[in-house]
Amino acid sequence: MTVIMTNIRNFCIIAHIDHGKSTLADRFLELTHTVASRDMKAQMLDQMDLERERGITIKLQPVRMEYNGYILNLIDTPGHVDFSYEVSRSLQAVEGAILLVDASQGVEAQTLANLYLAIEQNLVVIPVINKIDLPAADVPKVTQELTRLLGVTKDEILLASGKSGQGVVEILDSVIKLVPAPQSTSKKTQALIFDSLYDDYRGVVAFVRVISGAVKKGDIIHFISAEKDTHALEVGTFKPKFNPKPDLTEGEIGYIVTGFKEVGNARVGDTVTLAKDKATALPGYKEVKPMVFAGIFPESGDEYPKLRDAMDQVNLTDAALQFEQEQSKALGFGYRCGFLGMLHMEIIAERLKREHGLHLVVTTPSVAYEIHLQSGTSIIIHSPQELPDASHIAEIREPWVRAEIVSPKQYVGGLMSLIQERHGLFGTTEYLDEIRVVLHFEIPLAGLITDFYDTLKSASSGYASLNYEFKDYRKADIVRLDIWVGEEVVEAFSLLIAREDAYAMGKRMVAKLKDIIPKQQFVIKLQAAVGSKIIAAERIQALRKDVTKGLYGGDVTRKRKLLEKQKKGKKRMGAHGHVEIPARAFLEVLKR
Repeated sequence: MTVIMTNIRNFCIIAHIDHGKSTLADRFLELTHTVASRDMKAQMLDQMDLERERGITIKLQPVRMEYNGYILNLIDTPGHVDFSYEVSRSLQAVEGAILLVDASQGVEAQTLANLYLAIEQNLVVIPVINKIDLPAADVPKVTQELTRLLGVTKDEILLASGKSGQGVVEILDSVIKLVPAPQSTSKKTQALIFDSLYDDYRGVVAFVRVISGAVKKGDIIHFISAEKDTHALEVGTFKPKFNPKPDLTEGEIGYIVTGFKEVGNARVGDTVTLAKDKATALPGYKEVKPMVFAGIFPESGDEYPKLRDAMDQVNLTDAALQFEQEQSKALGFGYRCGFLGMLHMEIIAERLKREHGLHLVVTTPSVAYEIHLQSGTSIIIHSPQELPDASHIAEIREPWVRAEIVSPKQYVGGLMSLIQERHGLFGTTEYLDEIRVVLHFEIPLAGLITDFYDTLKSASSGYASLNYEFKDYRKADIVRLDIWVGEEVVEAFSLLIAREDAYAMGKRMVAKLKDIIPKQQFVIKLQAAVGSKIIAAERIQALRKDVTKGLYGGDVTRKRKLLEKQKKGKKRMGAHGHVEIPARAFLEVLKR
């Protein structure tokens, strides 16, 4: 028998970055009196200081609101391409989505990507044009883009201003009218874990959407994939802070305090059911594929146990992070981590530093390469250190992505030059309207990591936006570029790169290091090498003092003797001295 929860509406907000999701969510909270006026602040649902500082949403955040007799469960989602996995998990927990578009910027790349995700989930999409009160707002143009994109009429598109509150009531009324109530087709309890966090005192807290049945405080619950049982120590909803309740019933979104101290026992995508009457598992989530790989090591070996616990806890709140233990001769024990992009990597590193007080070294980011060996087998490598000897390699294949850039047409020339520079292949050009185009192309993933996004913004005066997804592996001429600082290779700087780009990259890296590494008491040689061949070199001159300052008169040989003695001392120090490399060098060195 199908049970319909008629007064519940579950929905999320999806948009490109900086289109006003968090501000609109603030107005929802005010209008529904979910948060008292004295407690309101900007970006109320952004829980991390990092989100407020950068002005972006990093983590999905649910909240329960009550409006005109209805229960509205909202999930606020990130807008950057690196956090698309957060969006996809949110979409599986709801029945509807508000597609938010900035009235001054129009449809952008991540708008399209998030829309396609919502359509795949068969969600009801409510188009909303936000920021209509901005001086640069062009509502007719954006309306035309949306009607063409969604096949809707002008009257079906809502106009709003998250800042002033204009049109917010109409949006909530449309959610109630258009988004269907959740349905259940099972009599047994099934709840999908779409997010989680770790609490030092209460253990793992699972964020769930109850698909069928109910979970009560004190119930013995079973995690199907983990095959673990525990008591539901507390259940409740988000207001947006934890709000305890006696139970969570079907259709609701809330949390379960599990008491688990092992973070692997309540993974995202698992199904929670009752131990006494177990149900079958829900489909869960598609496994995410990391795009960028880098090593994370503690500056001090003593901090490794602390890093190990921190990685588990951060992974609990960010299911897209993948990692495995790695040992480096130069850096000791650490982790080889997989990220969805460069911003994702920066955020994880920053969270480890802030939330867990760690001092880290992050190695040069790279992508995964497929190596076909002479023996007929193939392996996937994620770091330059894993590259086999050239005599054993039959072929190296690198990952390519399918990408699209949305931009005003006057910047197309500069963007095409950028794509060609990174060895991209052009596809089709599609016009959204008279002035905005979508460039479809394919490009090696290695060309997108590090600084492509920053260069894209520079080439388009900040107007272009990018979205991409993995396509396949293709044959490439790849070499390992090593950087020597002094008399030793710094593994953290090694990278795999196309042979034709190795000279330019090596020259740029040693030149950057010359500016970043402070002078020492001895000369520091900086060299870029492919195999045994040095392709670029720089020197950082030694700090010197005037050893002849105290001389007065006498033969010139006295002066030469002192200078020769100083020279020998510098040479001795150069042979045994250790060069301290600033932590910022590991990312700065790759920026063009």
